[in-house]
Amino acid sequence: MKITEVICQILRVENVEAKTAGSQDSVLIRVRTDNGLEGVGEADSSPEMVKAVFDAPFSHNITCGLRELLVGENPLEIGRLWEKMYHRTMYSGRRSVTITAMAAVDMALWDLKGKHFGEPIHRLLGGKRHDQIFAYASILFGQDGQETADIGRRWREAGYQAVKFGWEPMGESERLDIELVSGAREGLGADATLLIDAGCVWDARTALRRAHVFSEYDIEWLEEPLSPDDVEGYRWLRDRSPVPIAAGESDCGRQAFAPLIDRRALDVYQIDLARNGFTEAAYIKQRVEEIGARLCNHCYTSPVTVAASLHWLSTCRDAFLFEDCVDDSPLRHEMTCEKVQAENGWIRVPDGPGLGVTLNEDFVASQLIAESGRD
Repeated sequence: MKITEVICQILRVENVEAKTAGSQDSVLIRVRTDNGLEGVGEADSSPEMVKAVFDAPFSHNITCGLRELLVGENPLEIGRLWEKMYHRTMYSGRRSVTITAMAAVDMALWDLKGKHFGEPIHRLLGGKRHDQIFAYASILFGQDGQETADIGRRWREAGYQAVKFGWEPMGESERLDIELVSGAREGLGADATLLIDAGCVWDARTALRRAHVFSEYDIEWLEEPLSPDDVEGYRWLRDRSPVPIAAGESDCGRQAFAPLIDRRALDVYQIDLARNGFTEAAYIKQRVEEIGARLCNHCYTSPVTVAASLHWLSTCRDAFLFEDCVDDSPLRHEMTCEKVQAENGWIRVPDGPGLGVTLNEDFVASQLIAESGRD
């Protein structure tokens, strides 16, 4: 079996809003073989930047476009292909968009491998430990405490027992920060799980101050309070915070996660399959479990990445929460024929071959704005 095509498709909703939400556009990677199989993957990054990583012509031996590195290869040799892509793109950025593009390929190759053997990816990864996982609705803050409370009530009424609020306008002022968290708790009620995503807005001392105040609202964790590059700040904060500290969604690949893991800088390590792929995520999972920390997925894109995240997280020893994006974007809800969303606060792990989801080709065609890689 040989790879014959690597197709890159960019999809985008009609009206992109100025908000921190990766469900407004998508870049799909479709790997096809000479025996008619296709694997599908997705990257959480700028779609046009990812497309350039695939389309780039040969420059020299360690600066290549990914497509020419893959066509003609055996798609089942996933580990070797990861190493080939990593080595042959060393001058293209070893911690950034190139890794996210490789992650999409890796996801597609595992999907293809599962289809080849007629097995779900979680079985190929060693076996799932969970048939379903407790899910939290992941959504942005409202503009103030009252709007945030209304959002919380909406998702409690929809059946979620846990909700995470994130990003803007958190960080504008201490008064507003506290108002947002207070509103979130009011809307959810005392018995629900509340998670707060700050969106990388503070220095370590300010984050510690907020952690003490937010602890009064019984939050499950405080996510990304600092810059992703401030590893020492995270280590310092984690040692002093009264609430668990979570981060990792910005990181791509094992080398990016290594400083956080080595320094035991986090309580919860959040892995995005659309920024790491299964191969790297499996390695990171092993390292994090070795140090006794917890793992969770990060996912704010389409059902393709949701399905991938479920396969991976179901193999983790302590899959205590699953991030379930509830953004209203059609890319989140209509890209696959199967619905991949929590019901009554729990989300089930797919059991079909590969990712266990099928692209809704009519929807993909309706949202498609660019494509490359066909003969």
